[in-house]
Amino acid sequence: MATIPGKHININRRSPVDGRGLRILIVEDYTDNAITLALLLQMYGHEVQVAKNGVEALKKTQEERPDVLLLDIGLPGMSGYEVARKLKEERPRKTPFLIALTGYGQDEDRRHSTDAGIDLHLVKPVEPEELQVILERYRKVIHH
Repeated sequence: MATIPGKHININRRSPVDGRGLRILIVEDYTDNAITLALLLQMYGHEVQVAKNGVEALKKTQEERPDVLLLDIGLPGMSGYEVARKLKEERPRKTPFLIALTGYGQDEDRRHSTDAGIDLHLVKPVEPEELQVILERYRKVIHH
């Protein structure tokens, strides 16, 4: 349970509006960003889990089998690049759709994402509508 002044919000609850939302794991060490994004994605009808670091992300990916990982790159202990590489090594055919959602926006950062097996590299801040369009396109692909 995460706390926002005056509110208690369970950012790990599941609440797809139409039963067809994606299972999304947000990997973000900055709590306010994670909570805000989780609430937004839940409003769009997705099931949302949050991991605060790479080790937790790997464990939750194994347990929850998310469709999509929204992966910060600058994580404590294990970078988002390392998380992506480990997932690709451990589950090459069952890796979730990996989206880097990061402040790292240089060409070199994008190359590192590609080299690590990340499917899409987005630089913060990302407009919520833009992210939802991307997720909806992916949802249509996997649900057809």
